[in-house]
Amino acid sequence: MKIKFFLRMIFYSLLRRRLRMLVALIAVAVGATIISGMITVYREVPQQLGREFRAYGANLILTPKNGEEVFDEKNLKKVEEILKNEEVIGIAPFLYEKLEINKQYILTGGTNFEEIKKVSPYWQIEGRFPEKNSREILIGSELAKIFSPYEPKEILGQEITISAGEGSAMKKYLVTGIVSTGGKEEEFAFINLDEMQKIAGKTEKIGILQLSVVTSGENLKKLEKIISEKIPEIEPQTVRQIANSEYNVLSKLQILVFLVTLIVLILTLICVSTTMMAVVTERRKEIGLKKALGAANENIVREFLGEGFLLGLFGGICGSFLGYIFAESVSMQVFGRGIYFSIPIAIFAIILSIFVTGVASLIPVKIAVKVDPAIVLRGE
Repeated sequence: MKIKFFLRMIFYSLLRRRLRMLVALIAVAVGATIISGMITVYREVPQQLGREFRAYGANLILTPKNGEEVFDEKNLKKVEEILKNEEVIGIAPFLYEKLEINKQYILTGGTNFEEIKKVSPYWQIEGRFPEKNSREILIGSELAKIFSPYEPKEILGQEITISAGEGSAMKKYLVTGIVSTGGKEEEFAFINLDEMQKIAGKTEKIGILQLSVVTSGENLKKLEKIISEKIPEIEPQTVRQIANSEYNVLSKLQILVFLVTLIVLILTLICVSTTMMAVVTERRKEIGLKKALGAANENIVREFLGEGFLLGLFGGICGSFLGYIFAESVSMQVFGRGIYFSIPIAIFAIILSIFVTGVASLIPVKIAVKVDPAIVLRGE
């Protein structure tokens, strides 16, 4: 009954000063909205940015160890098993050999073109990728200028001859596309991996694996260590430029989130504290009367802290849901992806709101405790 009466007293006390308390409630709700929204965005941004960074290519390279040129293709299954709990965008195998193409020795890569589309989406193709299990070839834009100096595009749809070198059988391949990357790939030719393995006589062999994994730089180093330990014949290497860029962006974002959160907390604290001090000033006679009737300082403290608690609770609840809407909007606008509502973040925002309003009420409570009934009730 005491608790019920206490809550009713606090609730009606807030209602009597609804305008001032509405201002404080809005301040708390806005603070909780920004805090929960920023935390939600920060939690989601690493994954979203990780997916965006994957457009720049692989972030983990696997090569043969001990100076070997190739390793067994069966190791690909082992790598996939190690990464089964990770968000893997793609794993592109390569086997490079110098082949005789139209009487010229050209560095040619055998690969899986379906995986290339995932791992290296920055590859710009004029024409189309070669189909699986076909005698089709993709050539670099610089190489196309050599084969067709006047009009490189004319090479599309033409057949070219490929062999492993002098004395080996010649095979005809259809040029289906010209690739532009802004890198060395423009000087190479690419065919299906199985075709390259047959031509080079390296059945079930791979020269390099390019992996695109959505993960943090720290976890990427752990994966690098695990792969090195579990597959001794493979040397994993992190693509440092991409990993470092991702780390730098996330570090700066972390600092930004911290600063914004700190500023919002300070502004919320100031607003609530100012409002509560104005309430104490208005209620000086009420506080003096309660003291004159026997109310102890503890009762006054509990009453004001209770009002602050309710403000923090309601503001935190409203802010948590509004923060999710804010974060969802940011994610959709920037990344084109939705996010899910996080209960732990909502609870954290509510608790933080209650804590801030509690701290903001300390100065007003101190003023209320010092109210002297004899002075404020003089002449009443």
